[in-house]
Amino acid sequence: MFWTKTVSVDQIKQHLQDLQDLKSNAHLVDMQSVQAIIVEKGHVLITLEVDPAKASNLEETRQAIEKSVRSIKAVQSAQVILTADKKEPPQIQTIPQRPKAILPNVKNIIAVASGKGGVGKSTVAANLAVALAAQGQKVGKKVGLLDADIYGPSVPSLFGLRGQKPSHDDQDQLIPLQAHGVSVMSMGFLVAEETPMVWRGPMAQSALLQMLRDVAWGDLDILVIDMPPGTGDIQLTLAQKVSLAGAIIVSTPQDLALLDAVKAIEMFRKVSVPILGIVENMSLFCCPNCGQTTSIFGTDGARKRAEEMNIPFLGTLPLDPNLRMASDQGVPLSSELFDALALKILQSLEHKQKPPPKIIIE
Repeated sequence: MFWTKTVSVDQIKQHLQDLQDLKSNAHLVDMQSVQAIIVEKGHVLITLEVDPAKASNLEETRQAIEKSVRSIKAVQSAQVILTADKKEPPQIQTIPQRPKAILPNVKNIIAVASGKGGVGKSTVAANLAVALAAQGQKVGKKVGLLDADIYGPSVPSLFGLRGQKPSHDDQDQLIPLQAHGVSVMSMGFLVAEETPMVWRGPMAQSALLQMLRDVAWGDLDILVIDMPPGTGDIQLTLAQKVSLAGAIIVSTPQDLALLDAVKAIEMFRKVSVPILGIVENMSLFCCPNCGQTTSIFGTDGARKRAEEMNIPFLGTLPLDPNLRMASDQGVPLSSELFDALALKILQSLEHKQKPPPKIIIE
């Protein structure tokens, strides 16, 4: 769509100042709570800092602000994020029990995580989601992928969806984009590629929860979540708010990467999230000219660490130029290795869903 008129940050700010509650005739937005207004080619992102004690009661207000801003000419989409900046940091040791799912129509939610960046986590998550969807089509299973890497979303590029924007349904929820049999949502769809997410932790947490809660995911058998690297706010928020079926850890064989992978494993264990296994990425490189195989980052490091920590080892993925080219082109690579990984995950989920045997004493 070509826009003949643009909207500025000042116009959005003035609109918020003039916006009134139809019931009370009072100002709907406390301008002191406005933390950021981002406008890019008709797409508007507003963050409001609110009292943590009142945050749960402001959902209707948030939706009303979004609807009003969306009515402005030249505004293509609008998203309002509520962030509650709590003084006390979260303590992962005090989580009493597994949380209730905020996605009741999603049967299994899987986190694909890594202790550090640069190990190919997003590439593994994207290709795994496509492989799961391909396997699922045989038995009628539906798969979604959420790019939760708020600060560095790469899923739009990996799926060939750069520059595309999601639409809204009748309930004002975002409709995931469809590609390669997968329902896809990412922060990269909502802001321009060159726009940095200069957000504090609570703002990123709020954005993640809204991409879970305010997206029309529909009925999904599996939702794969591409996590940001590390063990920070996003990981804790997800573990506290969403009932995860398990986590997959991606690492290279290198000792330095494995040290951080162990931290990610221990973090998930502390919040009672099952570890589905570890994937060793970039394990080997086969020279396309001479055919010689080289272990650039070491040999079997992730396999040995999985044995030491008593967690499943899901397999190795080589350094593959074809995978790199496919990722750059936005076309997930059809690979027997990813198909085998998807089958292991499906079998693991089916095993966890089976009820324990009944013991009958006569």
